[in-house]
Amino acid sequence: MGRARFRPVGAFRRERGVDMQHVHAGAAKPVQIIGRSSSHFTRVPLVFAHELGVPFEFVPIHDMTVVDPALYAGNPALKLPTLRRAGSLVFGAENICRALADDADAKLRIVWPEQLRTDVARNAQELVWHGMAAQVQLVFGTVIAKLPADNLYFTKSLQGFAGALGWLDEHLPRVLDTLPSPRDLSLLEVTLFCLVDHLSFRSTLPVEPYPALVRFAEEFARRPSAARTPYRFDPPPDA
Repeated sequence: MGRARFRPVGAFRRERGVDMQHVHAGAAKPVQIIGRSSSHFTRVPLVFAHELGVPFEFVPIHDMTVVDPALYAGNPALKLPTLRRAGSLVFGAENICRALADDADAKLRIVWPEQLRTDVARNAQELVWHGMAAQVQLVFGTVIAKLPADNLYFTKSLQGFAGALGWLDEHLPRVLDTLPSPRDLSLLEVTLFCLVDHLSFRSTLPVEPYPALVRFAEEFARRPSAARTPYRFDPPPDA
């Protein structure tokens, strides 16, 4: 199957921390995405929201050391991101992406994990999720909690992370060629981009040993949705 070309969707503008597309007076209140601009798990639904043209308000979580569920929009697992819409909460990146797609006026051709029909593509999605979780473990454990990086928990996590990236780099052309086409978007490609780009933001591992992943991320970064969701540290509330 041929590789789909990336198709830009809509122009967005940012006003007072709210990303909106063609919002007019009297329009319905936009949904809220609660998370961190520095988080790859948060960036995944942000990219989807831009691609789908869904107006949203971004609500940052400033302190990940707090253990009060209220800070995480009521998520009892103390995790992010969370979507708040019409009095309802949706937990987790993939769940939020599906909810945004369900509610969007734009009906894009999206490839979800259950539509992956080859072992290599299914393995790729599994390893991307693993890599994203490992990145969180390493950053939270050694940077935020300041635990020793030479602890077996982190050294094994780092080695497994490198192994997953190496596998993805080696198999990426085949993975992309087996994705259903034509398509506008796939969760696999969005999560892979968010993971690879995060390596340059949070340097747990160098990206140079993975040239195929770097080329993929550079190509995906041309999409307006990627350009509008750069990693950054959210300023504190009193800034």
